[in-house]
Amino acid sequence: MLTDREVLATFEMLKNEHLDVRTVTLGISLLDCVSDDLERFKGNIQNKIQRLARDLVAACDEVGARFGIPVVNKRVAVSPIAVAGCSFKASQMVEVARTLDHAAREIGIDFIGGFTALVEKGFTEGDRALIDAIPESLATTERVCASVNVASTHAGINMDAVSLMGLTMKQAAGLSSNADGIACAKLCVFANIPQDIPFMAGAYLGVGEPDAVINVGVSGPGVVKKAIDRARAVNARMDLGQLSEVIKHTAFKVTRVGELIGRQVAQNLAVPFGVVDVSLAPTPNVGDSVGEIFQSLGLKSIGVPGSTAVLALINDAVKKGGAFASSYVGGLSGAFIPVSEDLNIAEAARGGILTLAKLEALTSVCSVGLDMVALPGDVSADTLAAIIADEMAIGVINKKTTATRLIPVPGKKAGERAFFGGLLGEATIMPVPNDDASGEFISLGGRIPAPIQSLIN
Repeated sequence: MLTDREVLATFEMLKNEHLDVRTVTLGISLLDCVSDDLERFKGNIQNKIQRLARDLVAACDEVGARFGIPVVNKRVAVSPIAVAGCSFKASQMVEVARTLDHAAREIGIDFIGGFTALVEKGFTEGDRALIDAIPESLATTERVCASVNVASTHAGINMDAVSLMGLTMKQAAGLSSNADGIACAKLCVFANIPQDIPFMAGAYLGVGEPDAVINVGVSGPGVVKKAIDRARAVNARMDLGQLSEVIKHTAFKVTRVGELIGRQVAQNLAVPFGVVDVSLAPTPNVGDSVGEIFQSLGLKSIGVPGSTAVLALINDAVKKGGAFASSYVGGLSGAFIPVSEDLNIAEAARGGILTLAKLEALTSVCSVGLDMVALPGDVSADTLAAIIADEMAIGVINKKTTATRLIPVPGKKAGERAFFGGLLGEATIMPVPNDDASGEFISLGGRIPAPIQSLIN
């Protein structure tokens, strides 16, 4: 039971500190929709999504209003289309993407994930067709998100897939050049992708998941910052261990709120509840920034020396608080550092305090990786692939999820700004040192072997 003080503290989080449930995501399996007839497959997809998700938005709104806790985004994640639609060619995969987009629009959600391929060990024909379809699919739809898993700790890094994703990003950016390459903002490349991610653009429903399931993504960077500020105002001598406890207790409260909302929505829709993803997910709004937490913990800005240690502290405390609050924590969970989506981080990048190299170092201890990073439009596909490979190596060796959402902005150079709108925000384009210095390495292809587990240290 919550004490009166805890109830008041949670009310303060809602009123002044940007506490919300960032997303309720309904996972829907499409494996029973499979057909080798494209029109039948598309019809099966449309019917199943409509049947299971038609009341999702209303259920989220009703539960949010009842508890006074806003659910910001309502989303759907489906089975990997490269699996469910493995018999189709690239042009047909584009039609499937448009069917997903139409279904999402019909039920009123903001994004639908699952235009996904899992190729850490190799390609099927369906995988190749889906990846070939990604540029046109993302450029010609509004709500479809794609993800490709190219590496895992158990399989190593599929460098042929990494190279292909560099080319895919360039093509997707080119096809959406009128919107600063925004198609790439809907494309994640992963190592060790979880099966139950509620956050876009990486969300999909893994093959080991139920036929339908509710997963919840909570947020709360503003809540964490305010908690640290209050604690330090009361006791200016608090050390980092004590401040870690403050973050942990705050993450506990946020997670409890998320699970409460998720379970109520799941009950209303008569589907199982899955997991709470306890990631600190920022927005471009003032006071809702992960970057500001670094300042509350004594750093001038994210990106200065000490930033990696601070992010490790935050990530660990959030995970510990979430794990104590719920037995069903999953997804990514920890702290996101999306450059364009976080006003404070975007400003650090604009001022040159946060560089691409430092950002990569930070990803060794965060939840996702190089997220919403705007790059010059003329960066080569090989350099994009090399950046992806570096990020995948961090995930593979450290047995953690990492990902990239890189956006080569057509027609723009380092120092200029890219504008994506809404939660995606805007970002200063970061310079890429030594472009065209990695082509020979990328051209070697093959698979970087998995690490020997017993000798990792």
